[in-house]
Amino acid sequence: MLNPESEWFGFRPVSPDEKAGLVGRVFSSVADRYDLMNDLMSGGLHRLWKDSLVRRIKPQAGQQILDVAGGTGDVALRCYKKAKCNAAITVCDINPAMLAQGKAKAVNQGILRGITWVEGNAEDLPFADRSMDLYSIAFGLRNVTRIDQALREAARVLKPGGRFYCLEFSPGVTPFLKPLYETYCTKILPPLGGFVAQDREAYQYLAESILKFPPQEELARRMEKAGLGCVRWTNLTGGIAVIHEGWRL
Repeated sequence: MLNPESEWFGFRPVSPDEKAGLVGRVFSSVADRYDLMNDLMSGGLHRLWKDSLVRRIKPQAGQQILDVAGGTGDVALRCYKKAKCNAAITVCDINPAMLAQGKAKAVNQGILRGITWVEGNAEDLPFADRSMDLYSIAFGLRNVTRIDQALREAARVLKPGGRFYCLEFSPGVTPFLKPLYETYCTKILPPLGGFVAQDREAYQYLAESILKFPPQEELARRMEKAGLGCVRWTNLTGGIAVIHEGWRL
């Protein structure tokens, strides 16, 4: 079955149309505390994982770089600095509240040009075929209603030889960590979200969405079916986070 995640909002069965609205409300609710919660959720590790992602991306001057579901700008700002301000970077996010956070962060860092902020859906990107050199999505793919459609869109907008990168939490952690990891996701993360972000239900969903996300091998197969080749992945911190990458052939 294509897009099995489209019928689940965390562990709760829903229709695909209902899921899109529910996920949208989650991120509108937590946008102003999203970066703080990332620090608390991961013990600051998300910063190291994003650094690892950008080292793999190796953004270069003159490239067209698309960061999808990148509203708060963490990956885009890293790419901007790595490319020495000379790449054309576009952040595309479906949620205007998240984009507002990213724009404000860029301004606070004195970055007024070089990054374009676009409201758009990962499943129907507002960009031309074969227009991007690099596509990244960090901690966003599991929130997309139709993952296979989003992967096809990534392949569509990439130039031949263009590269795809996905950084995501994974249920495919090492057996040693798995019981502790699942306990953290289900028992600790939701109350933490309730205390800090004042929205326990949002973080209940985010925790459950991690456990419902496809493991490494399955996501790799789905990337290949979407038109991406040379697919591989790298586990970070025992598979708690994973970088998948592939080429547009």
